[in-house]
Amino acid sequence: MRIANRHYLIVDVEATCADDGSLPREEMEIIEIGAVAQDATTFEVLSDFQTFVRPVRHPALTPFCVRLTSIAQDMVAGAPLFPEAIRAMTAWMSAFDDWLFCSWGNYDRGQFTQDCQYHGVPHPFGDRHFNLKAEFSRSLGLRRRFGMGAALRHLGLPLLGTHHRAIDDARNMARIVRRVCRGG
Repeated sequence: MRIANRHYLIVDVEATCADDGSLPREEMEIIEIGAVAQDATTFEVLSDFQTFVRPVRHPALTPFCVRLTSIAQDMVAGAPLFPEAIRAMTAWMSAFDDWLFCSWGNYDRGQFTQDCQYHGVPHPFGDRHFNLKAEFSRSLGLRRRFGMGAALRHLGLPLLGTHHRAIDDARNMARIVRRVCRGG
């Protein structure tokens, strides 16, 4: 799972969602960004970043979204709008050179692309993306693609924090990378 970059930026997002078809996929919006900067040699987490994001297309979170993410309406009501959140994340990212954008699967990458297009802001990561979900299975010689929680269980690691909270999921992904890369 080694790549020729000095840092991994492991990013996870949570987005508006519904379980009743009332919110089309193309109208989902990021409501939390969580990221960790991980040294690509030692696999130590160097820094983390978290922000909530105020949705504008569907500003009221659905009960399903609140249950799934544990993100309450008041947590996003006063949060920065997406362009401001991206500026803050980009400022945080600037402390790390030679980084590679990583996420568990392709969903987060696609959601960033969608939100950046909607808000007319540049995509903060460029075109390079590393799919940790696919690499996890490939590295361990497994056919099955694991969700992040299942990957933690497969490695015998407990879930730390709250699943479907972006910052906690990003931190847990960094733990998976560290374990797999160190041969555990």
